[in-house]
Amino acid sequence: MEKIQLQDKRFKLYMPYQQIQQAVDNVAEKINADMKDVDTPIFLGVLTGSFMFLADLMKRIQVQCDVVFIRLASYEGTSSTGKVQQLLGLTKSVKGRTVVVVEDIVDTGTTISELHHILSEAGAKEIRICTLLLKPNKYCGTLKIDYPALEIPNDFIVGYGLDYNQLGRQYKDIYVLDEEVDEEENSKRKSINVR
Repeated sequence: MEKIQLQDKRFKLYMPYQQIQQAVDNVAEKINADMKDVDTPIFLGVLTGSFMFLADLMKRIQVQCDVVFIRLASYEGTSSTGKVQQLLGLTKSVKGRTVVVVEDIVDTGTTISELHHILSEAGAKEIRICTLLLKPNKYCGTLKIDYPALEIPNDFIVGYGLDYNQLGRQYKDIYVLDEEVDEEENSKRKSINVR
């Protein structure tokens, strides 16, 4: 599909599934090389957005590992609230373990920073960060993003696990907010109001 509608927003195709899968292949190759001598690393999926990325990534991981989840929230609509809520805590002990955090997207770095704090407090030996998407122009954190699969500009996107008000996660492609449509509709509204 070239365009999708989610509630009051329209989105256009930004990144097809094949391009996403190539990026997943590349990041999995790096992780496999780095984790080959690590004793059973934990891959920590950050719900809900990372579920598709984590599933595809795990099909390519060739080391013995554990997979666990945590659920955090920091978005409302199309913008970050700046506050991270822990909706589901760690489901397994990470004490003395190497943890690879698997995120859908890193923009400001607020969620990753909070998660790093949670894992450090829980006694993780080493924490690595893997994300499908990184917004380098918006990232203001100090933590190293060890495995960014793709870098993107500061656009609002949905699909492949990412959502707008909990909708759109099921699409295999990634879509970007169609700004042209919003500008057209705003112009129409203004011309109606002028009359």
